[in-house]
Amino acid sequence: MSVSDEHADDGHGDHHLPATEDWPHGFGEASWWPFVTAIGGSGIYVSAALLVLSMGENALVSQTVGAGAMAGSVGLFLVGIYGWLYHAFVSDFWERGTDYHSDKTLKFAMLLFLGSEIATFGAGFVYYFIVRGGEVWTQAAVPEVFGSLVIVNTLILIASSVTLHFSHVALRNGDRSRFLKLLGATLLLGIVFIGGQVYEYYEFIVHKGFTIGGGIYGSAFYGLTGLHGLHVTMGAVLLGIVFIRGYYGQYSAERHTSVSTASMYWHFVDIVWIFLVVVLYMGANLV
Repeated sequence: MSVSDEHADDGHGDHHLPATEDWPHGFGEASWWPFVTAIGGSGIYVSAALLVLSMGENALVSQTVGAGAMAGSVGLFLVGIYGWLYHAFVSDFWERGTDYHSDKTLKFAMLLFLGSEIATFGAGFVYYFIVRGGEVWTQAAVPEVFGSLVIVNTLILIASSVTLHFSHVALRNGDRSRFLKLLGATLLLGIVFIGGQVYEYYEFIVHKGFTIGGGIYGSAFYGLTGLHGLHVTMGAVLLGIVFIRGYYGQYSAERHTSVSTASMYWHFVDIVWIFLVVVLYMGANLV
């Protein structure tokens, strides 16, 4: 078989990257979706800086600019994540499932991704611990942020991990109906959690005047909880894709790799939230 014949083969036997088609066309198997996602993610940090600069009497930019940049960056980030996941997993697994790609390879890839996430959150926590132990903390305005709302939100997120676990168990036992019901409950709980966090921000900003520009604690609080909220939103998108695929019968007791990887991600953001509650909510006012 000649080289041209090998490249003409449409059986995807010679593909090494997860994308089954290039985008934009003309770049072979290359995918630009990770690049789009990276631009959106970078824009989120830039937008956060613009929002900080837009606050106070000597604001350097308009709040409209910061808010617009944030909305656009989050939208671009989510679009990039969707395109990336769709071309890397959904379109490729639509008919082949885990018979084409290695189950262990994809789980290992998720572990590597979670390792980068640990580094991201770890950098944020290191920053917080440094300022928490410095002299600047003695002059910081630290409002009371731990209350009934964060307790309820925490219980909701923990409950979502429980329902997701038993949803996965039901799938591996061949109970598709129970799998979908529990997965749907998990997705609903995740959406409620996101709504609870948005409401918490509204209460802090509008009624208590506690904003991201209100001092060193405000920047740490909104930076870390906002980053976590973005990850929960991304996790909800993942679960939504899994739910749609499950509804169309693409999973079975033998084919559930993407369910496993999505579960790993969701449990990870749950653990991060508990750590956030202990350190950022409960520990902020401790001497």
